[in-house]
Amino acid sequence: MLRMGRLMPQLEFRWVSWLRVPALPAPVQEGTAKQDCRLTAWCVETCKGLYLNELSRRIGVSWNSRMQTTAGRAWWPDRAIELNPKLKDLPSEELWRTLKHELAHLIAYERAGRRHTDPHGPEWQAACAELGIPNEQPFHTLPFKRRKMKRNYAYLCPNCLTVLQRVKPIRRTVACYACCRKFNNGAYHSRYRLIAQRT
Repeated sequence: MLRMGRLMPQLEFRWVSWLRVPALPAPVQEGTAKQDCRLTAWCVETCKGLYLNELSRRIGVSWNSRMQTTAGRAWWPDRAIELNPKLKDLPSEELWRTLKHELAHLIAYERAGRRHTDPHGPEWQAACAELGIPNEQPFHTLPFKRRKMKRNYAYLCPNCLTVLQRVKPIRRTVACYACCRKFNNGAYHSRYRLIAQRT
């Protein structure tokens, strides 16, 4: 029996997850990147065939007119591929090879999860083989003009005496990667700190 004037505690259940609206992707700036539905659809089907459902759901392929010397780029964790529009002027095999090369990067990162993987390491090489481009090389030899930039800055490793040439100066404290890896388990050590040289 309910007494008047006295409130009873009440449980309230809410299932609102289906109401959430997914965030819209950032608007594409005109003239920089244009989505390619055909290439995106091919990547989606390829990823589904490899049972990479999250990758197949989020992947997108676009053309970036700002790319000059690079054939393509893969962005992680955005799961996006950008291609150089100059690929349209080359034989179609070059376009597909570049697309598969970049997709292999995303496949390798997707499978690695939070684990570190080298960009052109064994995981990437295995993904290339699955996509039909075994023995793929890390860098292209396409006839894109490369900018020649003068390297005005040089840095010396005091341990192995390797000289690193740079276009821009290094603004933070860095050490020789090879020596840190070899002698300090990949961790930074001031003993291998790079020393600026006069050029």
